Amino acid sequence: MSSAAFNPAFVPWFRAVAPYIHMHRGKTFVVGVEGEAIAAGKLGGIVTDLALIQSMGVRIVLVHGFRPQLTEQLAAKGHEAQFSHGMRVTDPLALDCAQEAAGQLRYEIEAAFSQGLPNTPMAGATVRVISGNFITARPVGIIDGVDFRHTGLVRKVDVAGITRSLDAGALVLLSPFGFSPTGEAFNLTMEEVATRVATSLQADKLIFLTQKPGVAIRPEEPVSEGNPVDTEIPLAEARRIVARLPRPETPLDTGYYLSRCITACEHGVERSHILPFAVDGALLLEIYVHDGIGTMVVDEKLESLREATADDVAGILRLIEPFEQDGTLVKRSRTEIERDIGNYSIVEHDGVIFACAALYPYPEAKTGEMAAVTVSPQSQGQGDGDKLLRRIEQRAREIGLGSIFVLTTRAMHWFIKRGFRQVPPDWLPEARIRKYNWDRKSQVLVKQL
Repeated sequence: MSSAAFNPAFVPWFRAVAPYIHMHRGKTFVVGVEGEAIAAGKLGGIVTDLALIQSMGVRIVLVHGFRPQLTEQLAAKGHEAQFSHGMRVTDPLALDCAQEAAGQLRYEIEAAFSQGLPNTPMAGATVRVISGNFITARPVGIIDGVDFRHTGLVRKVDVAGITRSLDAGALVLLSPFGFSPTGEAFNLTMEEVATRVATSLQADKLIFLTQKPGVAIRPEEPVSEGNPVDTEIPLAEARRIVARLPRPETPLDTGYYLSRCITACEHGVERSHILPFAVDGALLLEIYVHDGIGTMVVDEKLESLREATADDVAGILRLIEPFEQDGTLVKRSRTEIERDIGNYSIVEHDGVIFACAALYPYPEAKTGEMAAVTVSPQSQGQGDGDKLLRRIEQRAREIGLGSIFVLTTRAMHWFIKRGFRQVPPDWLPEARIRKYNWDRKSQVLVKQL
């Protein structure tokens, strides 16, 4: 069979995904799935994707909700659901219905993980699912005169028990139930269980699959074509958003999941995500594709902007090579980059370098050149260039420079919009004029600091 018969997009796609496969191997993800996702018929696709993710070495704890299933059980018994302070009031009948709904869903999920028909994504998969009494709970009690009865909160997570199960290669499945030391059962929320488990395990990711597609750029308004999802929100900004929103009462409120993501990040979970279960493959798109599909909340301590080290030389070469080939950048050898690596700053996302720039100072002229400015096509438009510019300006000020300059043949307007002005080449420091390529006719732009 000739190579032309194969999908030509597969090889570059697989190579682009490979760094994320390596990066996530051995990591722990806690995934919270709304009961609405199961009611919408999305269980099969979610289970298939989780099995695939686990097969690539990720340790998974799955927490399922059962909000619509419980409401349906109560309606079938002619009992109206009761809520207060954004929580369900769980009387004895509601507790019975909750146990019935949770048990039925748990069996459905276990059955879905047991599929293995030939010619399906689950063929050959062996996913062992372990459930158990890993959650100790306490009652919510009485708030403003409302007795929440069997509604509870997480008191303790059996970290050792869950860890042993994960170490054995199992997927841990948790229902939002907990038990007191006296054996009393309490109805919990999927969101609280998932958040507490993630923080107790110090999981690498907390992921919610929800009805909401994520948090919009303007969070007070619904997500739309003109108000798309904000793909990455720093923790400090997430706090500001929640502070100006009304108190969330339902999972459809913007702050409902965002506040859980904040809590997780504040307690050591590196990244928290809000994904739409309506999108087939949302988990795969968020975990293995750079742009993702939902909203990720990330602690600023994990800032991806840093100074380069010798270990980054190969990544920088890969990044700039296409731009050297098309003439955007002047070609630099590995030896040059290794020699000058201390001049480089990079933007790194999940272990992959997506942007770089270097500062070459000319102290005698109180200026410095911002060179090798490169942003990967995959992350252009996401602010990486602005991050690098700010870092180069900061580095220049720290060493007492009064200005920075760039030489460019194609990005003049980008720099002018950011405060640069064009000057003739003879403005350059004498040492730089000697290296100026008059045939290339690069434009010289300067910014005062």
